Amino acid sequence: MTPLHESAGTGPGGASFTVLSDRADAAAVARSFHRTGTRVLEHASGRPWLVGRWSDHELVTARVRTTSLALIGTSPVDSRELDRLAARLRDLAELDTWVRSVPGSFHLVASLDGRLRVQGTASGLRLVFHAAVRGVRVAATRADLLAPLLGGPPDPKEVAVRLLWPTPHPLSERPLWPGITAVPPDEALLVGQDGRTARHSRWWTPPEPVRTLAAGAPRVREALVRAVEVRTRSGGVVSCDLSGGLDSTSVCFLADRSPARVVASTWPGRDPADTDLQWARHAAAWLPDVEHVVWDADASPLVYTDLLGIDDVLDEPTIGVMDRSRVLRHLPDMAERGSRIHLTGIGGDHVAWCSEAYYHRLARTRPLFALRQLRGFRALWQWPLGGVLRALADCRPYRTWLRDSAGRLRGPLPGTVGAGLGWGMPPRLFGWVTPEAERLARLALREAAAEGCRPLHPDRGLHGDLEQLRSCARIIRQWDHMAARAGLPMGHPFLDDRVLEECFAVRPEERVTPWAYKPLLTSAMRGIVPEACLRRSNKATAAMDAADGLREHRADLAALWEDSRLEQLGLVDGRVLRSLARRPATPELRDAVLYSTIAAEVWLRALERTASGRR
Repeated sequence: MTPLHESAGTGPGGASFTVLSDRADAAAVARSFHRTGTRVLEHASGRPWLVGRWSDHELVTARVRTTSLALIGTSPVDSRELDRLAARLRDLAELDTWVRSVPGSFHLVASLDGRLRVQGTASGLRLVFHAAVRGVRVAATRADLLAPLLGGPPDPKEVAVRLLWPTPHPLSERPLWPGITAVPPDEALLVGQDGRTARHSRWWTPPEPVRTLAAGAPRVREALVRAVEVRTRSGGVVSCDLSGGLDSTSVCFLADRSPARVVASTWPGRDPADTDLQWARHAAAWLPDVEHVVWDADASPLVYTDLLGIDDVLDEPTIGVMDRSRVLRHLPDMAERGSRIHLTGIGGDHVAWCSEAYYHRLARTRPLFALRQLRGFRALWQWPLGGVLRALADCRPYRTWLRDSAGRLRGPLPGTVGAGLGWGMPPRLFGWVTPEAERLARLALREAAAEGCRPLHPDRGLHGDLEQLRSCARIIRQWDHMAARAGLPMGHPFLDDRVLEECFAVRPEERVTPWAYKPLLTSAMRGIVPEACLRRSNKATAAMDAADGLREHRADLAALWEDSRLEQLGLVDGRVLRSLARRPATPELRDAVLYSTIAAEVWLRALERTASGRR
């Protein structure tokens, strides 16, 4: 048994597995992953290939002679199509083109003449890790599947890095345990016939953003139609978030066109100024065949609810634990109504909108146009003129920006202008973080800069889009694990690779503008979503729920810092955190962010509890 992972979800959508080469020494290693509920998919030789947990409807396989293929996740591909692909496959690189034609969200695993290829999704929602285990290269969908076999605890330096707010690329993608390597989302892992040599091969690049809004919107619509279709085409009952926002509203209307019966779920906000419920009911009125469930706003879990009770085994800290109760609260009720999958609009903010940082380049290539747009952004976001000019004049390469950030970790939170037009929000540490944690985080930043780390794209705007997309996907990846344990998997059509590709192909100046709200999505959904529902030009925030949660759960937060695992590692000052928990209205918490620290503490506690056999 792998004790670190014994609480992994077994419900639909909870697939997690390791991948091994077709060798006798790899077969011996495979026995280390066996535990109750483990399933095994074999090579043609009879040796183990995939070892882990998945449900039947998540897996499609094919085998032709010495070629084996597996898709694990959601896609329209059936075994006959996969058989045809396996029959003609002569080189693993040929999969680059094929996989970019398939809608959905899935892991792809291929074995060809003893060589392996394993990849996830370009969004980062499905990841791949690998490590040398007793000399054998083993791939896995989660880092914590590999960690117990390597024997060591999490690296304190990596834990310190996760205390940064935010944790910048590439540090945010590094595994917490030594000896484990993460495969970037846009790359595939290739393992040689010897079962030991491994390399990464890039299979995905973002499209050039050259399409007009008029040309791109129909393609975005078609991609979203297919993304929802692959999750609803088998009928039954599906549930959807209907928050009142454009993203979830679009998914609801698309699901209503499917053979499935739809149940829409709305959590009203507690803020009297929140208009989400009004917009949700307005949309539901156009959906007579959809059952609309409106929950009691006062029953909605606040931010920070049940932090002490979280026992999910996760392979990295995530700020998603702050909203865990809010995300999962309605899923059992949806399952009781017969839902087999719960669809969300998560990701729409990241693909249908985009970073204002594109205007850093546009100010040089189309200065008059950019000037007019930037005036609009200044009015919309209250950007000071001096800040805008400084951000536009900042031409530092990414590695220089990262190195310079290492020297300013204790500075005040920067304004939104620099982050909006630059490489992103510079990372910060706050008063409760110890000098030792600061030293480790600074060292990691400087090492990354010295190693010549590159941005995700030379264009600051596309770098920002990709970084925010991956950051979002890493949170949702952990929520998906939690939802699978709760018994109802979630699906996120906006995070499908085919959807993000079509969105990213549209010119940024037409995707983000101060004069219209999500123009790409409204154009794409015109004719599917009623015009009256497309007129919304803002979105609600959970600021009131977060503030109420901080007050209501201050006792839990104080208890979290008693016998703090981070304090034991010498990374935080527990006395400062306990004092802040008793004073949730203190100005110090208005000028600092607790999220990353809470995420690391909750993760360490759950890790310790599971590793010692306590649940």
